[in-house]
Amino acid sequence: MIDITTIKQRQSLPLEAKIRLSQLRIQDWYKQNNSLVYISFSGGKDSTALLHIVREVYPDVPAVFLDTGLEYPEIREFVKTIPNVIWLRPAKTFREVIVEYGYPVISKEQACFIDEIRNSKSDRVVKLRLYGNAKGQFKLSKKWQFMLNAPFKISRKCCNILKKDVAKLYEKESGRLPFVGNMIEDSMQRLNTYQHQGCNGKRVSTPIAFWLEEDIWEYLKIRNIPYCSIYDMGYKRTGCMFCMFGIHKEKYPNKFDLMEYTHPKLYDYCMNTLGLRSVIAFMKGGGV
Repeated sequence: MIDITTIKQRQSLPLEAKIRLSQLRIQDWYKQNNSLVYISFSGGKDSTALLHIVREVYPDVPAVFLDTGLEYPEIREFVKTIPNVIWLRPAKTFREVIVEYGYPVISKEQACFIDEIRNSKSDRVVKLRLYGNAKGQFKLSKKWQFMLNAPFKISRKCCNILKKDVAKLYEKESGRLPFVGNMIEDSMQRLNTYQHQGCNGKRVSTPIAFWLEEDIWEYLKIRNIPYCSIYDMGYKRTGCMFCMFGIHKEKYPNKFDLMEYTHPKLYDYCMNTLGLRSVIAFMKGGGV
């Protein structure tokens, strides 16, 4: 178990010390898995830095890009410029997933709880999600209980179907395990995972987990590493274009506000054809 003090110390290290520590974790993971590793590459700034630092140590490590159909056009074009990248595609489209299972809203946890309350055949599970355990944990937030009455399906399954299941199949077929550019400053879940296993777990390595966003930008700058132009258009994150996880926390302009200006055709498609306009309106209106 890594204590918070140790984590904060690692996060406060100068960049060169962080680079060296990450390289050591990369070497450990590479040797532990007999070189059967790959780089999970999204085309975003974090995975761009990760790809560079891994290939500084092991130039021949392949990268894997999940072409879900939810990537910004600029991301796809940028990925095409990177050598030794394997492109994988899921069996279903985003549209097929939301029709069958539901929209990704609020967060993975809360979307899962809503889905289980609505669809679970287990009274125990429904009760847990409505009222929590003895400590009041693992339940749907009171703030989002109105979403149980939403006139559309809600689910967190999108991430599994379009990404995780595809990556797991590749790992099974290739025998390779991933380097991933997750950082603990991004979420409590990632912090908790890092506390329990550090950079290298049983199935995944996160060698830049203790880096900060400012470290990523400094690393790209001092090493003169090209990055995707999407960031120069005002976007701070480059996740799935049509995902609504966390959209309620974003200040104006959020990613959809930017999309209306930078990619009007994609904006029209997601808002009207995919129905995101009515979903967001329902969330903002508290179900009214």
